[in-house]
Amino acid sequence: MALMALPFGLGALRGLLSEIESSTRTEQTIAVGGAPELAAVLRRELARGAEAGAIRPGDSTEGAAVLLYVLGHAPTDADEQALRRARRARTPVVAVAAGPVPGEASIPYVLATDVVRVPPGEGFPLEEIAQAIASRLGEAGAPLAARIPLLRGAVCDVLTSSFSRKNGILAAATFVTGADLPLLTVNQFRLVLRIAQAHGAKGGRERLSDLAATFGAGIGLRALARGLLEAVPVAGWVLKGTVAYAGTRAIGEAAVLRFELGARPQQAATSPAAP
Repeated sequence: MALMALPFGLGALRGLLSEIESSTRTEQTIAVGGAPELAAVLRRELARGAEAGAIRPGDSTEGAAVLLYVLGHAPTDADEQALRRARRARTPVVAVAAGPVPGEASIPYVLATDVVRVPPGEGFPLEEIAQAIASRLGEAGAPLAARIPLLRGAVCDVLTSSFSRKNGILAAATFVTGADLPLLTVNQFRLVLRIAQAHGAKGGRERLSDLAATFGAGIGLRALARGLLEAVPVAGWVLKGTVAYAGTRAIGEAAVLRFELGARPQQAATSPAAP
């Protein structure tokens, strides 16, 4: 890997690798609390294929990356207290409203976008729950996905979409030629490293070949953008933003495919489970 050709210092690269590796060493968990019987079913479904201890019972937020709180009725005072404790601890909360919970009822201390509603008589929508957790955690969901396969697809989708938007906006808003290259490259590196982390791949030097390929792809995208700007000089910011967005998404999707093909087959149930 031609490190001297990188548009930023070696210290920044080492810092990025160290940051990712440090977050991998933290054994994050999901706490699943709320209605006892429903929470037990959901814990069992989430734990399929997961590392031991990655899913734990109760509403204590100590050491939890996220609290998944299941409601089988309108929120009670006890529910409200548990959710208030999570908010005070600054622990992200995703609520799952199953059974006779009124469809329009607000859930205290939980954003409406972080509520997954389950129609009466239907099973837990595991993919929708995974998507809600991934959207709530962002980058922090990668080390958790390494322990819980059910989250992996949703986390990688969120990461790819997020970094693609960031690079699209950055490229469109930068008017000095080349000034955006360091940040675009770092964002693409972060994306690939987080996807690798979500698949349980080792960090550090093992990822240098992936970063080299990412850097090469980024240089190719810059050449494509320059060619398009020469051919269509009008609305250059639109072209730059579009190429950066599409290119970053392609890098993310290629990384997901690479690590999925390289990972050992794992059975992670994604079919609905009866509450």
